[in-house]
Amino acid sequence: MTTVYLNALGLINPLGARKAAVGAALFAGDSSGMKPATGFLTEQEVMVGKVTAPLPEIPDNLKKYDSRNNRMLLAALQEIEPDIRAAIETYGAKRVAVVLGTSTSGISDNESGIAEKVKTGTFPDGFDYDRQDNASLALFARSYFGLEGLAMSISTACTSSAKTLTSARRMIAAGLCDAAIVGGADTLCRLTLNGFGSLDLLSPTLCNPFSRNRNGINIGEGAAVFLMSREKAPVRVAGIGETSDAHHMSTPDPEGTGAFNAMRRALEASGLAPEDIGYLNLHGTATELNDSMEAKAAFELLGAVPCSSTKPLTGHTLGAAGSTELAFLWLALQEESGALPPHVWDGEADPELPPVNLVTRGTQAPDARAMMTNSFAFGGNNISVILSREEA
Repeated sequence: MTTVYLNALGLINPLGARKAAVGAALFAGDSSGMKPATGFLTEQEVMVGKVTAPLPEIPDNLKKYDSRNNRMLLAALQEIEPDIRAAIETYGAKRVAVVLGTSTSGISDNESGIAEKVKTGTFPDGFDYDRQDNASLALFARSYFGLEGLAMSISTACTSSAKTLTSARRMIAAGLCDAAIVGGADTLCRLTLNGFGSLDLLSPTLCNPFSRNRNGINIGEGAAVFLMSREKAPVRVAGIGETSDAHHMSTPDPEGTGAFNAMRRALEASGLAPEDIGYLNLHGTATELNDSMEAKAAFELLGAVPCSSTKPLTGHTLGAAGSTELAFLWLALQEESGALPPHVWDGEADPELPPVNLVTRGTQAPDARAMMTNSFAFGGNNISVILSREEA
């Protein structure tokens, strides 16, 4: 398979905006961005991870793409805009692709308009259904940079933005492009929160992954984007493993078979042994079944590898979760101190789960050269990605 690198990273989420701020909060285990909020569930507070950093305005000539989701995407893109512009200069506007993932797109911007339509029978002035089209993300990025090549959005729930790496790498291997903007963005909205609420999956307090007391997820929002190309860089995409076990519409296979096989395939693709993985970012949603099956799969394949779920720091950013947690690997692989993202929880291990090695604050792994992240979605759609640190 074609060797590709992640040449640049831009991101924004409840930990902050841009790499320096997000990295500092990540390695400190700072969950202060997670707060109770009203307005999402009827007459009820819910714990969410909301982006509070200022968001840029969409340029006047692209106002048809204006949504909170695209403004978050733009905040992440602007961090690496010089790198993207340089790639366009090198390869040409037809040879830089856009592959971005989302699950909610601009739904949050349209919810009030839909409510007015239900109430009055008429949409308000300015209502535009296209805001919530998943394609909006990729089309906006393509237009913003004046690109003329391939552009696509991927929407596979919680694996969406991780899947963009697979598609973009195949495009590069097939000679369809020389570089690609990959990653994704997702925004808090009432539709999603009420959907998870109807499944009794929301925690009223900070989520507590892998604890005996875990009681559900927190939802968050954010964006994380990379420039991917064959040009050598400090972080390489070492291996990707995918499965689609179709066990159930919303419930994971309790034995973790699909998760295990995705992780195993990523290892096989990378040519690495289990002991070569220095850190595992767990999907770790803090639901009863997800944590149970993931603990089984991870411990069976990787044993006592240092691992953590970062969901208590950002919430589950859904379609942006894959690229957000890949960004955390990207930061960890280049962190001079060797610090790993800590696992924030109540410290009460579930005796029914295998004894996974959850990272405590201050844990360092300066010799770790390869790290894995898991993303598992509704419908049994699973992906594991390994990034490795390359010598200069």
